[in-house]
Amino acid sequence: MAISLVDLVTRLLDDDGPLPIVQAGDPVLRRRAVPFDGQLDDGLLARLIAAMRDTMRAAPGVGLAAPQIGVPLRIAVIEDSARVSDEVRSARDRRAVPLRVLVNPTYSPAGDATVGFFEGCLSVSGWQAVVARHAAVHLTALDESGRAVDEVVEGWAARIVQHETDHLDGILYLDRAETRSLSSNAAIVDRWSQPTPHEAAAALGFPLPDRP
Repeated sequence: MAISLVDLVTRLLDDDGPLPIVQAGDPVLRRRAVPFDGQLDDGLLARLIAAMRDTMRAAPGVGLAAPQIGVPLRIAVIEDSARVSDEVRSARDRRAVPLRVLVNPTYSPAGDATVGFFEGCLSVSGWQAVVARHAAVHLTALDESGRAVDEVVEGWAARIVQHETDHLDGILYLDRAETRSLSSNAAIVDRWSQPTPHEAAAALGFPLPDRP
């Protein structure tokens, strides 16, 4: 008999501390998550969000979707301290993002511009690849209190929104990546830590978007 969402989440939260992060190969990462429509009461939802926040921070990461802890609900948390150099901040349009909870998020392009950068994933541990993403997106969602979110998100924050929302549709960043760019974290540190992936593109032989 299938376990209910309430029982699944309750069991997950029985243990203190960060939750285990599901890795690629688990079917939960390849299924569309179920829209949240009150399956969890307010108290259990708040506990789940707090656990997701703590797990994201401990990893550390800048986003975490519920399927990454084995919960097939359309909920994600994002947060980015953007502790990077001024050169990286400028090249990647990366600015601090305070903790945000996105319930039932969707996005659509806001303009034609696309940008390609290396990105990784807590569910694909040890690897990064270049992904072309929309430079800006129109985000719609609810927050943790059920208030509507309807805004344009730009820069690195837009990349995070796209990455985490994709998780809720069963999409991993590798599905959108330039496969020739796939690099271990060690290779990123040793070779490809430049603010943009142009040197990596030339050396590894993959294209980058024409429009910044």
